[in-house]
Amino acid sequence: MAEQQVDAVVIGAGPGGYHAAIRLGQLGKKVVCVDRDAVGGVCLNWGCIPTKALLHVSEVARHARQGAEIGVEIPQVNINLTGVQKFTLDVVSANVKGVETLFKGNGVQWAIGEGSFVDKNTVKVTKKDGSSETYKAKDVVIATGGAPVDVKAWPRDGKLILNSDDAVRLPNIPKRLLVIGGGVIGLEFATVYNRMGTEVTVVEMMPNLITGTDLEISKTMARILKKQKIDVLTNTKVEKLEKGASTVKATINGEGTANKPETREYDQVLVAVGRRPVTDNLGLEKTGLALDEKGFLKVDAQRRTSVPGIWAIGDITGGPLLAHKAMKEGVVAAEAIAGLPGVAYDPVAVPNCVYTDPEIATVGLSEEEAKAQGYELRIGKFPLAASGRARSMHESDGMIKLIGDKKTDVLLGMHIIAPQAESLIGEGVIALEMGATLEDIGLSIHPHPTLTESIMDAAEAAHGKAIHIMNPKPTAAAAR
Repeated sequence: MAEQQVDAVVIGAGPGGYHAAIRLGQLGKKVVCVDRDAVGGVCLNWGCIPTKALLHVSEVARHARQGAEIGVEIPQVNINLTGVQKFTLDVVSANVKGVETLFKGNGVQWAIGEGSFVDKNTVKVTKKDGSSETYKAKDVVIATGGAPVDVKAWPRDGKLILNSDDAVRLPNIPKRLLVIGGGVIGLEFATVYNRMGTEVTVVEMMPNLITGTDLEISKTMARILKKQKIDVLTNTKVEKLEKGASTVKATINGEGTANKPETREYDQVLVAVGRRPVTDNLGLEKTGLALDEKGFLKVDAQRRTSVPGIWAIGDITGGPLLAHKAMKEGVVAAEAIAGLPGVAYDPVAVPNCVYTDPEIATVGLSEEEAKAQGYELRIGKFPLAASGRARSMHESDGMIKLIGDKKTDVLLGMHIIAPQAESLIGEGVIALEMGATLEDIGLSIHPHPTLTESIMDAAEAAHGKAIHIMNPKPTAAAAR
């Protein structure tokens, strides 16, 4: 069993891991990155990237079907799944090769195999053929990411009962799909398959979709999804799944079924009830590290664990379980390992995006969170129906909502339902980090006609100065 001495080992080559490894290489460290699967982890191979490729395909199909509404008549839209899968795999391959090239260019050694601790400074890599090698390092970064939560009552078989890994590469388009879970992953796949022609039902046990999102945004999105013929059942549970030869019978009960058990039949069921941190087979007990009650590792602002020389980033450190959060943590950990001064993971807020149709993007406090923290609020809203650019795109469902502190006018949160919301939210991230006020946003000249100017319109609306919508009449007290 070969043994190598390196400066640092990164266990996990997902977004957090490859960011940490590349930054360590840039800083002159001899680093090896270990993963049992392909470079890029879940994000590049099974999650973020392939799902967005599928979303793009389904969006093109939706536009083609609706073309007659704007004078473009396409007799029939056929989806060739072989072609779709090739496109998706090509996108994944290009991204994976890009990271491999960056590894090579920055001197990062790549080791394929199962990484586990021998002790706190030694990592064993077991390859698929049973052989192994070990690496000794002063610093080890754990970046093993997350995996779909399995529900014991509904064991995944990859054919009838699926998780998100299965749903990204289905060999057929189901006629009827049940999605259990109205969170980010569930709604994104509901959107993909709805736009491909599948009859989709989403069952969520909580009162609203995407728990934790601003309530008005959540309810608005639920209305839009129902308008798209997605059957959204909130405050409802799946009590039982019965597999047949080629279909699944689901017993559903709750608000969505008038509080009476109802049995429906589906071609496939996607279980999307959340994700869990992946720490199994790591050998943490050999390091002295212990997981908290939820299975996460506790870290400080530089992403140090309680054991000197061991660092942790990404999903295994707790929420939000987002790739971009892991990426930033990876850079912070690498720079702290290299001894750079003043580095810390301390964002004002982390943005979240949901690739529905239209997309949802949020950053900062929701209206409910801000009130709970004792703020007196100034809120500005702008409906996409009043946006000239949205109308010209034939995409007028959605809104912009800004939450501000009434006393200081400082922006507390930005919430968007719109096409390209994932790109629009960047303005909110910068505004929050810089402590911008609603007035700052409203006074900044935004280009016209664009979707981004709707953010300016919402800021102006917060001060009763909106041009493209009616402003509320001032109260007598305000007039005085």
